[in-house]
Amino acid sequence: MHTLKVLVLEDSPFQLMAVHQMLNASGVFDVLTAESVGAALQSLENRGAVDIAICDLQLEEGDGLQLIRHLARHRQARALIILSSLERSVLDSVGQLARHLGLHVLGVLEKPANLGVLHDLLQAYDRPPAAAQPAMPLVEVDELVPLDELSVERLPQLQQQWLIHFQPKVAVDGQLLGVEALVRWQHPVRGMLSPASFLPLVTYAGLMPHLTWHVLETALRLSARVRDEQGHALPVSVNIAPGIIELDSFAPRVKALLDQVGLPAGVLTLELLERRQAPATSLELEALLRLRLLGCRLSIDDFGVGDANIQRLLDLPFGELKISSQFVRGMAEDGRKAAVVAGALIMARRMGLSVVVEGVESAGDVHALQALGQPALQGHYVARPMPAEALLDWMASRDIDQWRDQHQHHCPA
Repeated sequence: MHTLKVLVLEDSPFQLMAVHQMLNASGVFDVLTAESVGAALQSLENRGAVDIAICDLQLEEGDGLQLIRHLARHRQARALIILSSLERSVLDSVGQLARHLGLHVLGVLEKPANLGVLHDLLQAYDRPPAAAQPAMPLVEVDELVPLDELSVERLPQLQQQWLIHFQPKVAVDGQLLGVEALVRWQHPVRGMLSPASFLPLVTYAGLMPHLTWHVLETALRLSARVRDEQGHALPVSVNIAPGIIELDSFAPRVKALLDQVGLPAGVLTLELLERRQAPATSLELEALLRLRLLGCRLSIDDFGVGDANIQRLLDLPFGELKISSQFVRGMAEDGRKAAVVAGALIMARRMGLSVVVEGVESAGDVHALQALGQPALQGHYVARPMPAEALLDWMASRDIDQWRDQHQHHCPA
């Protein structure tokens, strides 16, 4: 941890000194300090980018949001710790803004700062390998990845660069329920790009159907491989962008692909990315019904966010809803988030829907969810997304009994 470089913005000299001393006590000695946004910008200009910025929000002159936006725009910090005594709803909104801007938010350091909390937040920082490139906002990818790289003629090369990772989903007792297929772009120059960075560009170039079929084929072939090696198919979930499901050719092609690998349709869950605010059309309803009649499962992704709403649950034949990570992360300490999740679980149970909870990042999240019901769990606490071979190793080596021992006594009676 002593190699970390940290910037602290705090306009109270006493608080600034205290945080500086806590960083030293945690083994961090490369510390830039500033009592104003202007001083922080000057330090960054003189000393260069930092690993972590610890940012106060309320200042005598200006506010911490100015620095947060600057750090994200100029890529002068990889991660952020919010330093504040403001109410939780404000802090959550600031964290959401920082994430939208592309910063990794480690958490909140409430005033007066606590050494133990600060140390834990620092421990949560994962330094990327030196050769890796941090994920870039779309505007930067747009500038650095020319559109002529995204063409039908280059599909064979692109499909080699579009890597499919798989993130497990487990029951509260640790049983593996399936995996979600997630795409990354291993760009030959830019390094590993995250979906948020390149999917809008792929959509703009008209290649989203090609990428979708690449993910579907890769996921189903993994499921068939697990069946051949272990005797049972691995359930897989794949995200589908708006509009693709409604193509007349989509359901027949899904069926042909399932027949090709010899899998029942029930192993495949199609997660709809809800991004539009409009009532269900007859075309959309018919397309989804054809998939349900085929035997596929349908999931409404990011429920509670944007336009993923209750009316669409009533209108369309979904069998599953996924609760967004922003409601789950830290819910053990936030009663408002727990209330949102509990309400969604009650509604889903009464509607006969299964539930997947994303963003499970701690044992506290697991224990809070166990008290509310029996959803499927997905998140870094269970396992991070990984390539197929790493997933198979993970499946072979995991200890379900250990998971149950760690969490069983927290299960509701």
